[in-house]
Parts: sequence; structure tokens; C-alpha cells
Amino acid sequence: MTANEQGFVVVTTTHESEEQARDLAAAVVRERLAACAQVYPVRSVYWWEGEVQDAEEWRIDLKTRAELADRLAGFVAARHPYETPEVIAVPVVSGSPGYLRWVAGETAS
Repeated sequence: MTANEQGFVVVTTTHESEEQARDLAAAVVRERLAACAQVYPVRSVYWWEGEVQDAEEWRIDLKTRAELADRLAGFVAARHPYETPEVIAVPVVSGSPGYLRWVAGETAS
């Protein structure tokens, strides 16, 4: 199975605290909306409310099937404290066949 045969994405969001990021990651995986979540610190610089913001955040990368991206985005948005949370999906153009089979098998039907 190649990434293009079924369609896989990495959905990314951020959180202001490690604990919130880990809680959200666990909830997404528990719901089988993603097979895996990686949580790590990042520094975000962005324009918000008329000025440049500079913040420490925790990024969450969620590996899932493309067909689940909209459900996953809704799940994240409903549980996110940010007024406008980042929720973006980037297509996976290639991946190891065994890993992609695992992602497909561990996500909701």
C-alpha cells in the first residue's frame, strides 16, 4: 500500500501547555482518529490582534487517514481553548508500507 492508494495526512495543531497537548493527543488516539501523536515544544511567531506575538507552544502532529481529517479537525476544535486554533492537514506523499498499513489499521473506520 502506498500513501496515494489510500490517502494519509499529518494533522498539526498547537497548545499553550505540554499537559494540554498531551491530553489532547491521548484523546485523539483514544478515539482512533489518529494512530499516533507526537508532542514537542516549538516557538511560534505570528500576527494576532494587531501585533506580532512570540510564544512557546507545544506542537502535536497526528498521523491519520485523509478521510478522517475533517472529523479530526472538528474533534480538536471542539476541545481547544484557542479562539482560532491551528488545525492543518498535510498530505503524506510517501511512506513505508508497513507503517501506512499500521496507521490504516489503527484508525476509525
